[in-house]
Amino acid sequence: MPDKPPNIADMNERSREVFRAVVEGYLENGTPVGSRTLTRSLSEQVSAATIRNVMQDLEYLGLLDSPHVSAGRIPTQLGLRMFVDGLLEVGELHGDDRQKIDSTIGANDHDVATVLDKVGEALSGVTHGASLVLTPKHEAPIKHIDFVSLSRERALVVLVFADGHVENRIFTPPAGQTPSSMREAANFLNAIAEGHTLSMLGTVIAREIANRRQEIDSLAADLVENGFALWENEGEPTERLIVRGRGNLLSDHESQVDLERIRTLFDDLERKRDIAQFLDLAEEGEGVRIFIGSENKLFSLSGSSLVVSPYMNADRKIIGAVGVIGPTRLNYGRIVPIVNYTAQLVGKMIADRS
Repeated sequence: MPDKPPNIADMNERSREVFRAVVEGYLENGTPVGSRTLTRSLSEQVSAATIRNVMQDLEYLGLLDSPHVSAGRIPTQLGLRMFVDGLLEVGELHGDDRQKIDSTIGANDHDVATVLDKVGEALSGVTHGASLVLTPKHEAPIKHIDFVSLSRERALVVLVFADGHVENRIFTPPAGQTPSSMREAANFLNAIAEGHTLSMLGTVIAREIANRRQEIDSLAADLVENGFALWENEGEPTERLIVRGRGNLLSDHESQVDLERIRTLFDDLERKRDIAQFLDLAEEGEGVRIFIGSENKLFSLSGSSLVVSPYMNADRKIIGAVGVIGPTRLNYGRIVPIVNYTAQLVGKMIADRS
C-alpha cells in the first residue's frame, strides 16, 4: 500500500476507465470482473495483458481486490468510496419510483409518525434494501417524565406529552447517578412540568438555580465580610463556603441560622444542577429510530453501505434523516436520487404541517 491514500485526480485516463469499468461491472452483476471482459467494453483497443497490469496497479493502491488467484477483480471498500465520491453518475429519478414515494406523503394521515412509517416502507420497497428513518423529536407540553437506569452508562427517558404522544430517548447519565437520584429528578420535574415543553423546563430550572445562588450570596455576604467564612472555588461547580473560627459563631444565634440556611440552599442548588444536567442530556438524547426490511442487523455487517440524506423543517434546521441500508453492491446511481428526493419531500411535509 502507498504512504498516502490514492486520489482520482492522480490517475491517468486509462487507469480511471479500467477502475470505473470494474466497479460498474461489479455493481451490476455482483461478480469479479476479469481482464478479458474489459477488453470488450473499454473505449480503446487494449490488450488483456495491459489491462491486467493496470488492475494490479489499482490493487496495489488498495482500490481493487482479487478474491481468488485466477479470478477477476472487485472493488474494495476504499475503492467504492472513491467511486461514489468522484466517478458516480447519478441518474434521474424514475417516474414509478417518484409516484410510489409521493403516494405515502399524500396520504390523509395527520400523524407524522405514521406517515414516516409509510415512507420507510415505500423506500424499502422501491430500493429493495432496508430503509432507515430518523424521526424528528416531538416538541409539545410535557405531561409526565420518567428516567430509567439501564446500566451505569445508559439510561432511558420516557416522555409522555400532553397530546398523547410518547417518546423514548437513550442518553448517558452523569457519573455517580443512581436509580434513586433519577427518581428524585423525575419527581421534581413532574411537579413543575405542566404546560411546559422540554426546552421550557430547562429555562425554569435555570431560573431556580439562579434564585438559589442569589439567596446563598445574600446570606453569606455578612459572614464573609466579618471574616467568619470564605469562598473556595467561587463561581465554579465545586464551590463551597468554608467557615472560620466556628467557636465565634456559637454565641451568635442569627449567624448559626444563616449558616444552616446556606447549607440547605447549597444542597438544593446541587440537586437542581443535577436535574438541569439530566434535562439537557434528555433533550440531546437519541430519538426513536425506525428500521424496516432487514432491521438493524445490517449495521453489524462489515459489507454494508448506508445512503442517507437529512431533512429540514421550515426554519432550515436538520431534524431527521432518511436512508437506505444494503450490501456494498448497491445501485448507487439509482438509490442516491431516490433518497435525496424522499428527504426533500419529508422536509416539505414536516414544514407544511408545522
